[in-house]
Amino acid sequence: FLESPSNVTSSLGKDIQLNCKVLASRELLEIVWHRNGERLDLADTNQVVMPMNEDVWMAISVLRIPTVGLPDAGDYSCVVVVNGEQIESEQAHLELEGLPHFSEEPQDRSVTASVGFNLSCAAEGPPEPVSVIWYQDGAPLNSLMDLHTHTHTGRVPGLNKSSTFSCEAHNTKGVTTSRTATVKVLPNKPRNLKLVNRSTNSLEIMWEVGFSGDHAVTVCTVQAIRSDADLSTVPHHMIYNQNLNVPPYSHVISGLDPFTSYHVRLACRSSAGVSQWTHWVTMETLEGVPEFPPENVTAFYNGSMVIVRWAEPMRNLNGVLKGYKLAYWSPDSPEVVLDASLVEEMTFDVALPFTNLMVQVASYTAVGDGPWSNPIAVSFNMLVNKDSLPLHQQVMEGPEPTFSWHWWYIVMAAAAAVACAVLLAIFLARLRKKETRFGEAFEPMMESGELVVRYRVKKSYGRRTTEATLNTLGISDELKEKLQDVMVDRHKLALGKTLGEGEFGSVMEGQLNQDDYILKVAVKTMKIAICTRSEMEDFLREAVCMKEFDHPNVMRLIGVCLQNRENEGYPSPVVILPFMKHGDLHSFLLYSRLGESPVYLPTQTLVKFMTDIARGMEYLSTKHFIHRDLAARNCMLNENMNVCVADFGLSKKIYNGDYYRQGRISKMPVKWIAVESLADRVYTSKSDVWSFGVTMWEIATRGQTPYPGVENSEIYDYLRQGNRLKQPPDCLDGLYQLMFSCWLLNPKDRPTFELLRCELEKTLEGLPPVQDPEDILYVNMEDMCTQLEEAGELGAVGGLEQDDRGKDSSLHPLKSTLVTADVHQREPNNRYVLCPPPENTRLLAEAQSTENLACSAIEEELLDYVRAPLKK
Repeated sequence: FLESPSNVTSSLGKDIQLNCKVLASRELLEIVWHRNGERLDLADTNQVVMPMNEDVWMAISVLRIPTVGLPDAGDYSCVVVVNGEQIESEQAHLELEGLPHFSEEPQDRSVTASVGFNLSCAAEGPPEPVSVIWYQDGAPLNSLMDLHTHTHTGRVPGLNKSSTFSCEAHNTKGVTTSRTATVKVLPNKPRNLKLVNRSTNSLEIMWEVGFSGDHAVTVCTVQAIRSDADLSTVPHHMIYNQNLNVPPYSHVISGLDPFTSYHVRLACRSSAGVSQWTHWVTMETLEGVPEFPPENVTAFYNGSMVIVRWAEPMRNLNGVLKGYKLAYWSPDSPEVVLDASLVEEMTFDVALPFTNLMVQVASYTAVGDGPWSNPIAVSFNMLVNKDSLPLHQQVMEGPEPTFSWHWWYIVMAAAAAVACAVLLAIFLARLRKKETRFGEAFEPMMESGELVVRYRVKKSYGRRTTEATLNTLGISDELKEKLQDVMVDRHKLALGKTLGEGEFGSVMEGQLNQDDYILKVAVKTMKIAICTRSEMEDFLREAVCMKEFDHPNVMRLIGVCLQNRENEGYPSPVVILPFMKHGDLHSFLLYSRLGESPVYLPTQTLVKFMTDIARGMEYLSTKHFIHRDLAARNCMLNENMNVCVADFGLSKKIYNGDYYRQGRISKMPVKWIAVESLADRVYTSKSDVWSFGVTMWEIATRGQTPYPGVENSEIYDYLRQGNRLKQPPDCLDGLYQLMFSCWLLNPKDRPTFELLRCELEKTLEGLPPVQDPEDILYVNMEDMCTQLEEAGELGAVGGLEQDDRGKDSSLHPLKSTLVTADVHQREPNNRYVLCPPPENTRLLAEAQSTENLACSAIEEELLDYVRAPLKK
């Protein structure tokens, strides 16, 4: 082997190349690459064979590994086979280094208040070691100096309120932040559930709530079920389920069956979540009286005594049966009540003669008597069958009629209602047909080619559609009242072509049908689904706040409508915004510089754009709104070329304090984000000031991308090292100082939007008015600038070298220079000379003040030269 592959240490995601050279005599060799002793059949290799002389050939093999990853690390070697013998080169080790990556991140979970738990966060390099720092609610729980930073399991002794946890993995290459896990603190399950009072149909219970930390218990749920029922199979409506506002911590379970055993349990809920259920506690209602009388009561007279028989009630004794009572009477004798104990037959003597003797029976428990059976009369006839057995007279109610008369009235009323509905439908259909029949009356005239009048019924929509939708969603009455000027009927909005699509939604052209005109609008649809009623209320409340915005440099909200989607519980929100004729500012700047017909934007116009944005952001900051995504792409140009701050898809109202912490990981524009926001995802109004400085740089460079050549993953380290965006070539020094003040490391040292607006207005007032292109006297300076080049060499960026600046003697006299000029006679007093450099010295105009003095001297000499023939 002439050359073996060399050891390589690289970062993840880079492109790697390994080389191998072999000398062979009169034989074309195939070089095969191995990794960790195994052949790489599908590797990206390129082999070249070159003759060194008649007998010696050199084979060169190149192994390319694009976007190297962790599986690519290992030992590499080249292998050739000569005369059946395998020859292997020296091994080269590929070692990968980069930011730590997480193999395990903290996950959302629910815990019980004051109960310890573990969270896991595992990260690995290379390079090793990797240290882990835990954060709770944005505050670090340990530091890199701790001995336990290499432990990937975090022990939390217990929480009293819901918190967020995340971890940072550190190695020598940098730091990586994990996802943020939300740990909800649930209340402990209730204690001491007990029975304090009971009756035949109710149970009164009392309990104590468990510890719930900082989240007070507001609702408790009580469930009760019969002890003989199976919870897994019993229907839902058979379970007693009641939600109670607490305190008090007591409740009466009513509507129960007497003398029945029940299982009772409860759980309590706070704003953070629901506790576990208590164990089932068995409770029993008091004994009651039988609900139904004895069945199959019979009574007959056998010639010497009266015999009465009956059967036990089949259901709902509501207690333990203690016996039966029998009562008999006649018109000529008082009522007599006898206790039959638990037997189901009783005999008694009566004095003859007797007439109309009546008998009835009741059952009783320890609590009292149940209802009596219907009275029956004892027969006087002594009827004996062939077996000399008495004939039983069964006491039963007469058969119910198969169809009672009151049912006839119900059926007749229903039939009449159906008939009326059918007649009304026929009448409305005929009336509708008559209203739309005018066009048919003119059909014969159409054949002759004459014009006819056509009538089309206008579509109509329910006026209360939006209100009905809000009622369905359970929106509070207070919020519905505020939404009267915000909500727009979806049927009044017609969607057109798509204007653009971003990370959080798409923007479409639309038409909004107002009462007396059609308004051209921009419609923004959201990709993020709304899954709960609280999220929907939060979105609508923010829409109410945005509707109150009234500033010429802030995009105003026209309205919001809700669009129902298939197979989803909550409708999708649609935001209606004014249509901006010139689109977003970033695209406008790019087209002015790189479009088919480039347009030069003077400094006055660029400063005006910056001033408009500063005014809009000053207004938003006074309303306590954080934009979080301020950039040229999120600023719109209206028909008057005024800039409006737009795209509040990421905006959040500051309800508590003066900052907003991003709750979930999302794709963020890191090159516009302040350095403190990259570190801990905390956003304040001063974070927007940083983004405004980057936006000023975008405008000054006419749409260039910030930090060219710097990857997103390297931005944080790049900024922490003190690097900032460089001054654009034709940017005023005062403007760059202003934007540089927006990038100070300490947020408190950055200016406010009020100060930025004042400084930009002063700068704009100090600039001369924009000159009309028709008033410019164009002078051919090609030869003059060529001589200027010869006089002093140009620097790397197009300006004079530092040693040549301020040397007026380097400029040779131009008296012998031939100059051609186009003289415009219109308004001669307002003409001036434009002194453009040649193409390869375009940035000469950006030189310091000494160079401007030199250029002014040249212009004066040229003006004298031009004026000489005119005076003649």
